[in-house]
Amino acid sequence: MKATRLAIPDVVLIEPRVFGDARGFFFESFNQKAFDEATGTSYQFVQDNHSRSGRGVLRGLHYQIRQPQGKLVRVVRGAVWDVAVDIRKSSPTFGQWVGAELSEDNQHQLWVPPGFAHGFVVLSETADFLYKTTDYYAPEHERCIAWNDAQLAIQWPYQGEPVLSGKDAQGVALRDAEVFD
Repeated sequence: MKATRLAIPDVVLIEPRVFGDARGFFFESFNQKAFDEATGTSYQFVQDNHSRSGRGVLRGLHYQIRQPQGKLVRVVRGAVWDVAVDIRKSSPTFGQWVGAELSEDNQHQLWVPPGFAHGFVVLSETADFLYKTTDYYAPEHERCIAWNDAQLAIQWPYQGEPVLSGKDAQGVALRDAEVFD
């Protein structure tokens, strides 16, 4: 496995070692020891989630203000542009974002630690998105920052208006969001 710290060093792009031949491929999609070494953390995952979305669907920017979730995300069908936003006031990278394309072809994963807002937009016809979380989903603590917040100026590679849920359409600006200390 290759692990690359992105411009926000707490966010790590993970490239598993893939073994392939004429029959197909094999790779270890998760190994606790290797993950801990790659990220310098010791989180335990408690929940696995799977979503399917069509082209142009944008989910996020989500986070939980209490019971914050770290997320290890990957795509098993299709392609997405995945984004993590640092919303920890005490961080030198507060208000900055990083993004990476995750796809069934590159098989990359992204580690998004607690204290970050997370979102993605689907670039392919459909995408199956899987993610492990370090804490349980708690809807009463869920918050959403606007995907198009001018302060963040995220460079989404999708052209046109994204398809949003009602909740995501109500996302607030970072300056008005409840964030971490």
